[in-house]
Amino acid sequence: MTVVSLFMWALILLLFSAMLTLIRLLLGPTIPDRAVALDSMTTTTAGAMVLYGVITKQAVFIDVALVYAVLSYIATLYIARYLVRKRVGIACKCEGDGT
Repeated sequence: MTVVSLFMWALILLLFSAMLTLIRLLLGPTIPDRAVALDSMTTTTAGAMVLYGVITKQAVFIDVALVYAVLSYIATLYIARYLVRKRVGIACKCEGDGT
């Protein structure tokens, strides 16, 4: 196997992983599950962009993937902060004892 064919197999596996993550994103039972699936999807997409940049020997895809990953990280932090403030998916001790 050549190096390019190995990269192509890795790209196919990443796309398969993205499809499975999309299913979790659409069918996730809770909002935090969907947030984690969205983060996984963006990470997988950034990895696919890097692999595509290596296969085509165009560095611009790697640069775009880095910016995309940083923006995805910031968006994930804001989503997590919002979910914690709204107490979505978090069990609180104070709910049962009336305080």
